[in-house]
Amino acid sequence: MGEHIKKSSFSEKERKVFVQNLIDDIQALESMIKEGLIEDDIVRIGAEQEMCLIKDDYRPSPNSLDVLKDVDDSHFTTEFAKYNIEANLDPYTLEKGCFTDMEQQLRQLLGKVKKSADNHNAKVILTGILPTISKGELGMDFMTPIPRYYRINEVLKTWRGDDFTVRIKGADELSLHHDSVLFEACNTSFQLHLQIPPDDFIKSYNWAQAISGPVLGVCCNSPLLLGKELWRETRIALFQQSLDTRIWTKAVKEQVARVGFGESWQKDSVAEIFKKDISTHRILLTKPIENNSLDLLRQGKIPKLEALSLFNSTVYRWNRPCYGVGNGKPHLRIENRYIPSGPTVIDEMANFAFWVGLMAGRPKKYDDMSGIMDFKMAKLNFIRAAMSGRHTVFSWMDKTMTVKKIIKEELLPIAYNGLRKFNIDEDDINRLLGIIEARIKNGTGAEWQIKNFRELKKQMKQDSAIVQLTKAMYNNQETEVPVHQWKPIKGMAKTKESFHWVRQIMSTKLLKLYEDDYANLAIAIMQWNNIHHIPVENGKGELVGLLTWSHIEKFEKLDKKEARVSDIMVKDVITVAPRTEIETAKKMMEEHQIGCLPVCVDTHTVGIISKVDL
Repeated sequence: MGEHIKKSSFSEKERKVFVQNLIDDIQALESMIKEGLIEDDIVRIGAEQEMCLIKDDYRPSPNSLDVLKDVDDSHFTTEFAKYNIEANLDPYTLEKGCFTDMEQQLRQLLGKVKKSADNHNAKVILTGILPTISKGELGMDFMTPIPRYYRINEVLKTWRGDDFTVRIKGADELSLHHDSVLFEACNTSFQLHLQIPPDDFIKSYNWAQAISGPVLGVCCNSPLLLGKELWRETRIALFQQSLDTRIWTKAVKEQVARVGFGESWQKDSVAEIFKKDISTHRILLTKPIENNSLDLLRQGKIPKLEALSLFNSTVYRWNRPCYGVGNGKPHLRIENRYIPSGPTVIDEMANFAFWVGLMAGRPKKYDDMSGIMDFKMAKLNFIRAAMSGRHTVFSWMDKTMTVKKIIKEELLPIAYNGLRKFNIDEDDINRLLGIIEARIKNGTGAEWQIKNFRELKKQMKQDSAIVQLTKAMYNNQETEVPVHQWKPIKGMAKTKESFHWVRQIMSTKLLKLYEDDYANLAIAIMQWNNIHHIPVENGKGELVGLLTWSHIEKFEKLDKKEARVSDIMVKDVITVAPRTEIETAKKMMEEHQIGCLPVCVDTHTVGIISKVDL
């Protein structure tokens, strides 16, 4: 999430100065490009590893600040939620054994944070979306207490003027309102960086956009959210919706999402991309800037373009252009933000090598993407890949191709050539790209999760299935076997899983009645489905009563064809919340001599717990 801007006051005075610095940064960037000051004689790679902290029960562990304090290493930093951590890897020159060197550093850093996590009764897991995250871990009390995060949440909520809405349809459907941007914290990624010479930046950037769909299709690892089976890479939809500041009106008007793929092929220079983003998106964060970039240039110094860098960090392009300074030299790079974290380190490194190889090996015929491919088609390919993963059918240069076909016949040969062009060790090339080749035949992390989750749900309640799935993912990750070789989960593994909260054992697939339904229909529905209690709602979807067999029997003489559900339901309903302790719910049922308790969030029923569940 970038720097923490501890000294920022976010005042109007600070904003006014920041705006001028932002304008000056663009001018300074253009001057540096024109004068040939941007580094162009070396290519480097870099990465950011996001990870989740989990407890012994495989649920989120909100103690990242304790772990970071213990690990005491500047490579690590916070993320939006207290159960996420980010590791920033060192840049490596794209040559010979760079992928082996980066893999070794990544393993070393993960080993270090795992050791610190263990000191705080936590584990580290790499996954695009942690399956065991529940609505309970998306409240403000789970946000990392750092001014930048609070400011982002505050400003985005103000701009939106309403709750954030998440609506994603896959095999299941998720639709709900949320009062903070913390849904963003569900997403963990493995962000890839590649340095690009300024004179090749636009060609490279457009190529990066064109290959995004096929690359994502073979890397998917985020199919589940809140127990729902959604997209193969649900992060794509979730990230855009969790940071969406657009205000919906009855008028049809163009509004550009703050998180997105882009609107067109790029032209001219990287400065034009930044200008477009500044023109399209409001300034979200500011900070005091001591040294003006134009003044520094006049003094013969290289500016960090602090205003531009801060602004750019709050515009979330899936392929993000970046400016940076390393060893006193300015450079440009593309940040690939759509690759998920996990399933294993070796899978991530394979994804990295595949993408870098594709970028480095771009054939000359793809120098002008606008002349051979419609941008909307590249964008549609990306969305399709997020939805369907390895089973996507693409439109590629006027041909219809599956993910398997396009990667095997078109893209893998380019990636092999690209890595060889930079003299990458042949063993590394074959080892890493061989994993991509095997994955297109045998399946992605998303497919493994879905297949096993479906099987587990046949044997146990959804919450238990999610825990067992996460446990198996963690154990497989520790073996370092790439995901295409992972075996199916056999039976219910032994775990320290503890049933503590009502939400862990409640039934969520509920039938419901409305208060104005006729009693005879209600009774028939209960008989057909062999259920003894059913919640009753009003027209607003609020719980207003409970219909039970024992209560119906009291109205034996009532004409069921004329009577309404409101005439025979229990109106004084005792309810519990999802985070009510099971023991408390059990005592309430015994005390009131009732067989079930509706589970509610505010006035809305989200589940029901019965004696059978207990």
